[in-house]
Amino acid sequence: MTSQSPRPLILVSNDDGYSFNGIHTLIRVARKFGDVVAVAPMHQQSGKGCSITFFQPLRAFKKKEEPGFTQYEVPGTPTDCVKLALSQLLHNRKPDLVLSGINHGYNYGSCTLYSGTMGVVYEAAVQGLPAIAFSARPFAPDSDFSSCEPWMEQIIAKVLTSGLPAGVCLNVNMPDNPLGLKVVPTAMGKWEKEYEHRVDPFGVDYYWVSGEYRLNEPENPNSDVNVVNSGWVAVTPCRVDPTAHSLLDEISTLLT
Repeated sequence: MTSQSPRPLILVSNDDGYSFNGIHTLIRVARKFGDVVAVAPMHQQSGKGCSITFFQPLRAFKKKEEPGFTQYEVPGTPTDCVKLALSQLLHNRKPDLVLSGINHGYNYGSCTLYSGTMGVVYEAAVQGLPAIAFSARPFAPDSDFSSCEPWMEQIIAKVLTSGLPAGVCLNVNMPDNPLGLKVVPTAMGKWEKEYEHRVDPFGVDYYWVSGEYRLNEPENPNSDVNVVNSGWVAVTPCRVDPTAHSLLDEISTLLT
């Protein structure tokens, strides 16, 4: 792969690593549109959000190289993978698009705040790059995502052609055999009963992540959660700017 290649350059990452089929499906789809560099975590990184590694060195292991495709494995977080790719591994070639996933399991509602899959596209948006995160329902490592591929191709083609607004990335959740596509807001909610208390064989307490996700507005049919659970591809534009701009004057009046 050379910097003179006329094809778009697409950076691919995820939080599940290469032992899950999702990233291999995404790579196959991405290669229809351009040269692909995949930089993914060596180990499972679900729930890592936008975290980065500070107190140990990062290494990048090149696992495959062929015309139009290079694959690296990094013992770090999804955000580490993007930062390292942009800083070192792409050799100053700027990607035209960053893709994340396919995550095994939906990333919708406030789950996006914790998602390593979303960490990839948030970092890309911070760097001014268009980015799309794809998630689907099946959890099994060998899950088949073929029914989602036409929708992925449609979204990727549109974003490559038209780009995205600055600081915005797309969160895409895909059910099996989608009925169609809708652009919808995030369903706000929270996790309840988040940890299950257990006792190990030595009588020592420990706690296992569990929980139930409760929507603030369960009746809203146009939220990402309800749309995807009704069989539609849910596309949500997400911003990396967390400022509540409409409240600046109100908070200023309150505090000054």
